[in-house]
Amino acid sequence: MRPYKTIFWASVVLTILLAGVAPALPMLIEYTLDKYILKSDSTGLKWMLLAMVALLLIQTIIRYYHTLATNVLGQNVIRDIRIEVFNHITNLRLKYFDNTPIGRIITRAISDLETISNIFSQGLIQIIGDLLQLFVILGVMFYTDWRLTLIVLVPMPLMIWATYIFKEAMKSAFIDVRKWVSNLNTFLQEHISGMAIIQYFAREEQEIKKFENINRKHRDAHIRANWYFSIFFPVLEIIIAIATGLLVWYGSKQILSDIISPGVVVAFLMYINMIFRPIRELIDKFNTLQMGMVSAERIFDVLDTKEFTPNNGKLSPKEIKGKIEFKNVWFAYNNEKWVLKDINLEVQPGETLALVGATGAGKSSTINILSRFYEIQKGNILLDNIDIREYELSFLRQHIATVLQDVFLFSDSIYNNITLNNPDISREEVIEAAKKVGAYEFIMNLPNGLEYQVQERGATLSAGQAQLISFIRALVHNPTILVLDEATSSIDTETEILIQEAIDKMMTGRTSIVIAHRLSTIQKADKIIVFDKGEIKETGTHAELLSFNGYYKKLYDLQFNSLSV
Repeated sequence: MRPYKTIFWASVVLTILLAGVAPALPMLIEYTLDKYILKSDSTGLKWMLLAMVALLLIQTIIRYYHTLATNVLGQNVIRDIRIEVFNHITNLRLKYFDNTPIGRIITRAISDLETISNIFSQGLIQIIGDLLQLFVILGVMFYTDWRLTLIVLVPMPLMIWATYIFKEAMKSAFIDVRKWVSNLNTFLQEHISGMAIIQYFAREEQEIKKFENINRKHRDAHIRANWYFSIFFPVLEIIIAIATGLLVWYGSKQILSDIISPGVVVAFLMYINMIFRPIRELIDKFNTLQMGMVSAERIFDVLDTKEFTPNNGKLSPKEIKGKIEFKNVWFAYNNEKWVLKDINLEVQPGETLALVGATGAGKSSTINILSRFYEIQKGNILLDNIDIREYELSFLRQHIATVLQDVFLFSDSIYNNITLNNPDISREEVIEAAKKVGAYEFIMNLPNGLEYQVQERGATLSAGQAQLISFIRALVHNPTILVLDEATSSIDTETEILIQEAIDKMMTGRTSIVIAHRLSTIQKADKIIVFDKGEIKETGTHAELLSFNGYYKKLYDLQFNSLSV
């Protein structure tokens, strides 16, 4: 709240004012009843009624600004926290996202944060206000008649005991509710994203049953929370009725004995509601506070996650030549289940290195550790003879452009998907890159051309068109190192032939690493490395590897024999 001290202190002042004027109306009614109604003074009664109307207007104005201020405070705070959470998430390394469902992260960043905002708009300051009002009213009651006040407070221990039990039960219920909200969001996110698979294999009925099960548990958690409310509030009404009954019984005896005036009893009847209403609202607010604390624990769990790629490097040289060297590199995603084992390779500036091998051999892992998306456990990776950990992280990644097999496009224009909102990339550069890749014509044929709005994950484009856009994206960022990970696998043979020349142009003057199953696309590579189960089996040019008559030769014969068939 520190950046919003003015709004906060304004809320506090308004809270104090509300508490201060709370007992004024019963006091006015007491005075009016004793001094004017019982004495049949109609003139004085009119003036007191005007005073009451003025008091109600003042209370209404104060409450309006109080509600506005607390909500503005809450929304400002929650905006700042949401920005901090998103900023934190974007800096987490990929291993965190491998182990954490996306739906859970979305729940943290949206639903849980909205719950926390209620702490400020409906919780913390409101609790302070209700407590302050409670103490002010009790003070006035004790000052007016301490014996009558003690009679009214006889059921209070029962109230405190019931409230404690209710609070503990609700905390458990809220934890359960938030858990099933998260599970529901995770299920929906995964299944909506994978809807094509569900429909391809006609699994709608089975997935609906799974959803019904999760939804049922989500409903039951909410019903359990509401069940506690349905028990507690009738108990509260009984306690208020007991306090009212005791007041009427004892107050009537005191009036008949001419010890107190009727106005005092009427005022105390109003005080009862004004005591127990804040207590009831305090319970609601404590529930809001508890829900906020449960959500806060989940948010802090994200903010306290230290799954960062260490960024202790300071180097940001003006020029990167592009020499890459792996020295005795060992890498595992989990513990020591090695994905790469003692890898040694070297690529000179401007050379093209091709990586081939069966699925799971370690090819994609090699390029992931080059950009430090994952950290190696042993060995060193050098860029221009300097360990990549010595470079500033964003600087390192800015010099490596990757074209993946599974292209991701945002719900935005084609232009923004290419530039990624980088203001240093001009429209002319985008057009030039599109022409080089051979995609300019198809883009211009789309409605609004470069401003064509791509739907989520590029659903309105073919796989080949999306891949072409990813090529333009890589080209306009002008990388020193170009990585193509099965980049032409989603493109038909005709389109592949069209862009192969563009790929050759992209590679000119750049160090390139190409992962490909189609061996025909890598025959011109300066060096080809054959991976098998995380180890390098063979290294050489296309001709050299064929002459070895080894693993690469078997892959080549198998692929081209199957093509000829």
